[in-house]
Amino acid sequence: MRKLVYYVASTLDGFIAAPDGSYDHLPLEPDVAAHLTAEWPQTFPTFTHAHFDIASPPAGRFDALLMGRATYDPALKIGVTSPYAHLKQYVFSRSLPPSDDPQVEIVAGDPVAFVRELKAQPGGDIWLCGGGQLAGQLLDEVDELVVKLNPVVAGSGIPLADRSFTPTRFTLVGTRSFDSGVVVLRYTAGAR
Repeated sequence: MRKLVYYVASTLDGFIAAPDGSYDHLPLEPDVAAHLTAEWPQTFPTFTHAHFDIASPPAGRFDALLMGRATYDPALKIGVTSPYAHLKQYVFSRSLPPSDDPQVEIVAGDPVAFVRELKAQPGGDIWLCGGGQLAGQLLDEVDELVVKLNPVVAGSGIPLADRSFTPTRFTLVGTRSFDSGVVVLRYTAGAR
């Protein structure tokens, strides 16, 4: 069965973006970039592959990604309708019209039911790209959580998982620290 992997950058206090959705306070440090391009190349937007010397399409575990409307909007603002053209992209939105791009499907329905159906289909793993509201709805479906923890305290912003108080346990399975202070933490879902 396919796994849902929530792979995301966060501040020390648990925010994945500023209140306005920007994330420039979480810079991609050179030591971390080298690791990510080698280990997680599929998580870079297609239009950045040449800049980071990533083979296109990059090899890896994912063949699909999920994102909320706010995560998709920055690409639309620069005229990119398929930011991860190397993956099948599912954008959860009740206001966007259907996409003309065959790699992008707009999903207006229940994210949990959709993900359960998607995980039951054959294919590679599924990357939950963001954002906080979608992650909050899907947290109980996440099989693996990978957090690029940045040495930054933001104070407020978009939380890693925006939902009511519902503690969800994960088990630490790996860490990788970098001179820049970033730590990549890998967790698997706890007992369900």
